[in-house]
Amino acid sequence: MTVRARDAQFVWARFVRASSSALATILLLGLTPLLRGQSAGAPNASNYKLLYSFRCAPDGDYPAGGLVQDPSGNLYGTTNIGGEFGYGTVFKLSTSGIETVLHSFAGPPDDAAYPYSGAPVLDSAGNVYGTTWAGGEYSEGAVYRVTPKGAEKVLYSFTGGSDGAAPYGGMAVDSAGDLFGTASQGGAFGQGVVFELTPNGTETVLHSFSNSPDGADPSGDLVRDSSGNLFGTTQDGGAYSAGTVFEVTSSGEESPLHSFVGYPVDGAYPFGGGLLRDPSGNLYGVAVGGGTNSAGVVFEVNSADKESVLFDFNGGTTGQNPFDGLAEDSAGNLYGTTGGGGLGGTGCPGHGCGLLFELSPSGQETVLHNFSIDDGYPVAGVVRAPTGDLYGTLEIGGTSGCGAVFLYAP
Repeated sequence: MTVRARDAQFVWARFVRASSSALATILLLGLTPLLRGQSAGAPNASNYKLLYSFRCAPDGDYPAGGLVQDPSGNLYGTTNIGGEFGYGTVFKLSTSGIETVLHSFAGPPDDAAYPYSGAPVLDSAGNVYGTTWAGGEYSEGAVYRVTPKGAEKVLYSFTGGSDGAAPYGGMAVDSAGDLFGTASQGGAFGQGVVFELTPNGTETVLHSFSNSPDGADPSGDLVRDSSGNLFGTTQDGGAYSAGTVFEVTSSGEESPLHSFVGYPVDGAYPFGGGLLRDPSGNLYGVAVGGGTNSAGVVFEVNSADKESVLFDFNGGTTGQNPFDGLAEDSAGNLYGTTGGGGLGGTGCPGHGCGLLFELSPSGQETVLHNFSIDDGYPVAGVVRAPTGDLYGTLEIGGTSGCGAVFLYAP
């Protein structure tokens, strides 16, 4: 694989834009071997394969976000750059590996740009909704809709003021078509917002973050319960400046459910992805830092708002720096990825190339796959199909070095 250091630095510089200095250090250290262009390691033999490798422009490039699956099994996602104009794409991928670029973003002022977010969301008509951290009329980010036939519309352009700026996370949608999401910057205090957007593009700020005690820089997806309450994370702020788990009620009242403490007793900096909420109201997520080994954790916040660390990554064979959210099966097993650690081969020194893991309800980890330089680095979580198959994205890697979608079939 040929690594394009300039492009890699470009993408990760945008990540750092909304990150605390501590988190920025974690992220940049994780990318070091890619920037140095080290040689490839041997691929793993498993139930794993690359389902699709992006071909750069005019195809997509750097698929950093998560995936969503429709009832027919088709996958939808985004690439951060690439496409016809270089501003990223929305793509559709069949389970047999046939890709269609539904939309190539054209950039400001008429279109959105650079979707670096969690998984897009689908409505009952098959429309795809998501956010981009840049582009739009004011170059401060946008919310878009793409129809099943590929017709795209910018529903809202952020101004960078009280309405928010730089939305990184995915959104939730209700039965009326209202969208709920976060913007990592802007708001009344400049620390980000939770917003609601009607189908006709009217935005309402439900909460402006103030750093402490409620948190700052919300960059993860939102999850919504049946009563309309929203749950999410901030990657910074809170009582200990290590991020929070928060709830925003249907009436717009916000409360921090947990402030992360960080090393060595708790996680820190829950950077991306959303929370997983089970039928009992328990929340599960990952934090990229903190824990006993400063390598990140899987955590739970139960229905009584009590947080506990379910698993401490060791920075080596069990993984390091989980960036994104989790999937769950009917037995309560959790599935996710780490951006470092593992046994990826000679091209993955020290920190490793990351891994795909399963975590039992008792906290026992099983490594399902060790990623290699040939695969690429995972910075997004996975989606679990009804068949039990796991699908995810690799930001850098694949046959052209432009990223890939992988399949793990148990």
